[in-house]
Amino acid sequence: MQNSYGALVASVPSVSTMKLRFFEGPLALDWMHCGASAKYIGEYYAGIAGRQGLDTVDAGHSINYLLNELMENAVKFRAPGMVELQTSLLNGSFVLRLSNFIEPNIATKFQGLLEEITSRDAGDLMIERIEANAANPDGGESGLGILTLMSDYGVQLGWSFSSQDTGQAVRLDVHAVLALA
Repeated sequence: MQNSYGALVASVPSVSTMKLRFFEGPLALDWMHCGASAKYIGEYYAGIAGRQGLDTVDAGHSINYLLNELMENAVKFRAPGMVELQTSLLNGSFVLRLSNFIEPNIATKFQGLLEEITSRDAGDLMIERIEANAANPDGGESGLGILTLMSDYGVQLGWSFSSQDTGQAVRLDVHAVLALA
């Protein structure tokens, strides 16, 4: 009977899940909070990754970079309201969902940027954007962070937009999967 239980436990994937909610309040939610949160979560999951035989340094760095980039975007472009983060480590992959609300005009601009980013080779587009930013540093949102995640870290990304009424804030859910080594 113990062998059956051991086989059952071995067949269940190792999962660790964390959920954080960042509420607006008397202290402004800003980029400093993103960096501190990303670092803590990266270190937390690096420890778990190490117990699964994965490279703890690479896991911690990669998770930290991914979280910091996506959380900064969520804070930078959000409409008033909460930012919610849910993370898991499943079968050697770090998985996250980041949710927040954005203004409809920001959603439209972001969807246009995503259309371009996802329709072209991320590495080629990243080089073009770096050159464009060097020529015109005030040129606006370039998508370099997302392109770096896709081309340098191999992150699989997905986005969903939903709104209840025209003119109301749009809920943005960002989904990401990062395979760890």
